[in-house]
Amino acid sequence: MKRCLIIAIFVAACSREKPLPVYNEIPPFELTSQQGKQFARTALDGHVWVADFIFTHCEGPCPRMTSHMHVLQGKVDADVKLVSFSVDPARDTPATLEEYGKKFGADDAHWIFLTGDARTLSDLDRDAFKLGVTMDHSTRFVLIDKKQRIRGYYGITDGDPVARIARDAARLEKEKA
Repeated sequence: MKRCLIIAIFVAACSREKPLPVYNEIPPFELTSQQGKQFARTALDGHVWVADFIFTHCEGPCPRMTSHMHVLQGKVDADVKLVSFSVDPARDTPATLEEYGKKFGADDAHWIFLTGDARTLSDLDRDAFKLGVTMDHSTRFVLIDKKQRIRGYYGITDGDPVARIARDAARLEKEKA
């Protein structure tokens, strides 16, 4: 009897997944959405969200990143937000971002495109999200928990990241805020 209990406890302990690591916390920010409205990071409080950094006239990896976000939109809970930050705010106006989002089937209630002050966007990219690029774009997605903490990085060079992001986002949805 004791032996069975010990084995059951061991199996249960071994089958538990380790919590996702915490890399950094996202500071408050205010930018402009694709609808031309002010958007504050506080609107994401209590939500799991996925971020990427793109620009609409990119002929390289940005369309691929955005296509992955489109697929992810259908694979995650409706409460999980998707946030695409522009790294070219001079050309990516709210109207340009709105048109770009429509081209990729973005649901405005679920997927937000942000533009704004170049310095703010650069600081977020480099210092908050730790992507290591300044006004360029990374080919990584960033998963953020309900407490605004980075919990995962997922690159498109590592194969299709959508399934891994969706799985980890579902795990974070179950965590208490």
